[in-house]
Amino acid sequence: MNVLVLGAGLVGRPMAVDLAKEKLFNVTVADLNKQNLDKIQNGIPVRKIVKDLSDTKQLRALLKNCDLVLSAVPGFMGFSTLKEIISAGKNVVDIAFFPEDPFALDKLALEKNVTAIVDCGVAPGMSNLLAGFVNSQLDRLETILIYVGGLPVVREYPFEYKAGFSPIDVIEEYTRPARYIENGKIIIRPALSEPEYINFPEAGTLEAFNSDGLRTLAVTLKVPNMKEKTLRYPGHIQKMQILRDAGFFSKEEIKINNTKIRPVDLTAKLLFPMWELKPNDKEFTIMKVIIEGEKEKKKFRYVYDLFDCYDEKTNVHSMARTTGYTATTVLRMLAEGLFNRKGICPPEYIGQKKECVNFVLNGLKERGIVYNEHKEILG
Repeated sequence: MNVLVLGAGLVGRPMAVDLAKEKLFNVTVADLNKQNLDKIQNGIPVRKIVKDLSDTKQLRALLKNCDLVLSAVPGFMGFSTLKEIISAGKNVVDIAFFPEDPFALDKLALEKNVTAIVDCGVAPGMSNLLAGFVNSQLDRLETILIYVGGLPVVREYPFEYKAGFSPIDVIEEYTRPARYIENGKIIIRPALSEPEYINFPEAGTLEAFNSDGLRTLAVTLKVPNMKEKTLRYPGHIQKMQILRDAGFFSKEEIKINNTKIRPVDLTAKLLFPMWELKPNDKEFTIMKVIIEGEKEKKKFRYVYDLFDCYDEKTNVHSMARTTGYTATTVLRMLAEGLFNRKGICPPEYIGQKKECVNFVLNGLKERGIVYNEHKEILG
């Protein structure tokens, strides 16, 4: 079975390597940046191709000879890339954090008889899958709270942060308005708003802020209270607010010495050296998903905890592991025929099938990524 991985960045590379371990898969990975491709060790059975994935002709040529696609392109080109994949009639697992509504492609996916699993990372991704699973177990849900972040072990001034994926996509978390559900109504707040401090045994006190992480959950599940917040070390919010409010994240072009630039492009260029995860930088991913609901007039609370660290044996960063291996495990699930729903399928749809949930959780556990479940009756 021919698998095409689009993108060979911090997450794309580990995904390609993980899939190449399966004799079932012939893996090809494509990226414009040859340096990214060269970081995949020789001897790993992966075909590496330098291609401009934003070029429609080049992308279409790649898609002709594959059976399954895993898209790990940056968010700004995610929607158009997904549209081309679906148009080519290929089943796809997508982790691109694009701002557009994926359901705008649902009609096309149904016409092409394609299964397109979107937002298939850690959060959005596993957070959605677990929410969908609990929703299938209870009569109704009342609350979904998601707290998630990826952070370096060593805190370095001034930002105390390292980016586990594209810096441009990180900046989106600080600028894209955050949607959450309160008393059954969609509330829109600025990103970085409503900060709160939360203590975690593994990481100490972290600060949480509103971000647009509910994604498809806001429309697929009828839950009166839902919110997703991003976690950072205390003090990070204020620094990002200053940059945002001063215009450093603006996408509107300005002229400097007769040259037009977008401030966000300059900011990303300056921040990347400080935010870049070096090969041996230790970091961790932390997530807590709290889901409350009712079954047979009894109130239940499900809590899922994740704390995953940089893997020193494989030199794979935690954000790449928790995001990428979710996607590769789901792709294996598709290859085995366990999930065959057509159209745009966010991970909460996978959560409706217990055998699929078990397949994904077991696949992640085999790679050392463990979601601890705590279930209690509230009354």
